[in-house]
Amino acid sequence: MNATGQPITAAEQRRLFLQGLGGGASPSPLGRTLLWLIPLLLLAGLAFWLLLPSQETGEASYKTAEASRGRLIVTVSATGSLQPLNQVQVGSELSGTIAGVEVDYNDRVKQGDILARLDTTIQEARLGEARAALQSAQAKEMEAAATLNETRLNLKRCEELAPRGICAPSELDKTRATHERAKAGQSMAQAQAAQARAALNAQETNLYKAAIRAPISGIVLSRTVEPGQTVAASFQTPVLFTLAEDLARMELLVAVDEADIGQIRQDQSATFNVDAYPDRPFQARVAQIRHAPKTLEGVVTYETLLRVDNADLSLLPGMTATAEIQVKRIDDALLVPNAALRFTLPATIKQETSLVGALLPGPRFPKGQRSREKADGKGIWVLSGGEARPVAVKTGASDGTLTEIIEGDLQPGAAVILDVVQGKGKGAP
Repeated sequence: MNATGQPITAAEQRRLFLQGLGGGASPSPLGRTLLWLIPLLLLAGLAFWLLLPSQETGEASYKTAEASRGRLIVTVSATGSLQPLNQVQVGSELSGTIAGVEVDYNDRVKQGDILARLDTTIQEARLGEARAALQSAQAKEMEAAATLNETRLNLKRCEELAPRGICAPSELDKTRATHERAKAGQSMAQAQAAQARAALNAQETNLYKAAIRAPISGIVLSRTVEPGQTVAASFQTPVLFTLAEDLARMELLVAVDEADIGQIRQDQSATFNVDAYPDRPFQARVAQIRHAPKTLEGVVTYETLLRVDNADLSLLPGMTATAEIQVKRIDDALLVPNAALRFTLPATIKQETSLVGALLPGPRFPKGQRSREKADGKGIWVLSGGEARPVAVKTGASDGTLTEIIEGDLQPGAAVILDVVQGKGKGAP
């Protein structure tokens, strides 16, 4: 406040300050000098602080790995499920009631063994009817044969008497027609007997099929029927049992992506794992590549069949497996990590003595080093003499982790750069 009680303005404060420096109403030479010197000192202090080396952003170092020679195995991954080499679903051609079931899960059976029996009351009755019909047809066949023999004798007698005028010509014609009708009657009787015999065979077959038998030798995987259950085979054969021929030999059906199917060849080796034995790899071999495509949610795959040896019976049908099919093997390849092919130095390098570099954040690299682009799109950076240099290379096969180098000025043991690691300054704790 001034003498009148009003607030002091900034101009009055400056005037009073200068008067205090000069001891009078107008600023002295010393005051005028301090007036310009103080801002300059503030700017110089700020610049000195900005140009000090940062203790938190020291020089950068490189994470490297050696290029080396070794074996490269390229694989294609696919998933699928295990199934028996030969699996048969056993049903019933007849309708009826299950009178008994002779086998259970995991039972071993031989070809022809009875698995279940149907109630045969109806089949036995029909079989009796068929036998009676056959007997009747056979009797008619015998009757037709006797009639034919009779007409044959009458015809012979009339033919002998006709020259002597004892058998009239009209009688002779009538005898001949009767004989022909007898021959036709015998043929009809024979056909009816054959038809009755076929009907009898059909009923005997139905009675035989009332006992459901194993079509192959193997093991019972599933049973979906119980005694007393009614089986209806009118429109579709019901599945009562599922048999696997030999679980010691199995097959793995995997779905291979359309991008990888061109690398799959018959007889290639493969390994796979199942959840039941996560630490145990199983061996397999490509047996068949099926050309029919499978499309699921826009993804096209092709079924590939792998043969599996399951001598110890540790693998079970239906297990989900992840297979790695070996499509290429290179025993002496120059290899670098895939991360080396992805690494690129930043487009701009900040200098530690630059005011802009001090103000802008980012990694700091050794003084004097400048960023350079790779020699081509598939180049790598090699650390030589403490500095990074680009090397143009041509790549080959890759297993997803390592890549083969087939051309380029790269020697085994060279330190290829994988990444930049930010370091600490000397004054950092």
